[in-house]
Amino acid sequence: MRFSGSQGAEKQIEEILKRSGFEPDGEVIRKLAEYLKILTKWNRTHNLTSISSEREIITRHFLDSLSLVRCFEDIGVDWHGKRVADVGTGAGFPGCPLKIYLRDIKLFLIESSHKRCSFLEYLKTAIGEDWKVICKRAEEVREGFDIVVSRALGEFEEVYRLLEGLSEKYVFVMKGKELDRKWLDSHGYRAYRVRIIGLPEYYILYKELSPPSH
Repeated sequence: MRFSGSQGAEKQIEEILKRSGFEPDGEVIRKLAEYLKILTKWNRTHNLTSISSEREIITRHFLDSLSLVRCFEDIGVDWHGKRVADVGTGAGFPGCPLKIYLRDIKLFLIESSHKRCSFLEYLKTAIGEDWKVICKRAEEVREGFDIVVSRALGEFEEVYRLLEGLSEKYVFVMKGKELDRKWLDSHGYRAYRVRIIGLPEYYILYKELSPPSH
């Protein structure tokens, strides 16, 4: 399915998000529609995401990213004004939809691919958003962040220590339908089950880190 211009895209985005319980205003819808347009165009030559259907991008990228909003709300995370790092963001997921929807976060996008970093810098200017692109491997980043999120960085056992090393408060790892009890019992994570219309059920693993002792 393809949309007939930006108005068709905006209508589709609004319908999908509202059906799933979100309340996007006109600015959020407009920015996501422009994001969709730019991503679709760049994807033809730069292969930023394997998903090419516009409807699938809305559902599997935009809506999926916003599942973190529901998670934040349900477990009581205060995101206002916080420094949020998206590690291994790729074409901006979940970080960019989070920033567009929540507005009041300071977003940092960590990505090692130069072509994806170029896309994220262009996207920021094109849609009038404000985030910082850190074009490095996560292992090379020395900054600390209040909230660290990751969707597709790698296997949990291989990345959770890296994510915790970048975070000063919370870590969120978007996982699939399978849940290994070891992640909870041995590593201190909790599991949030995502139940959103339009998405399959899956888990977000999260952990509130203890403040350093003095």
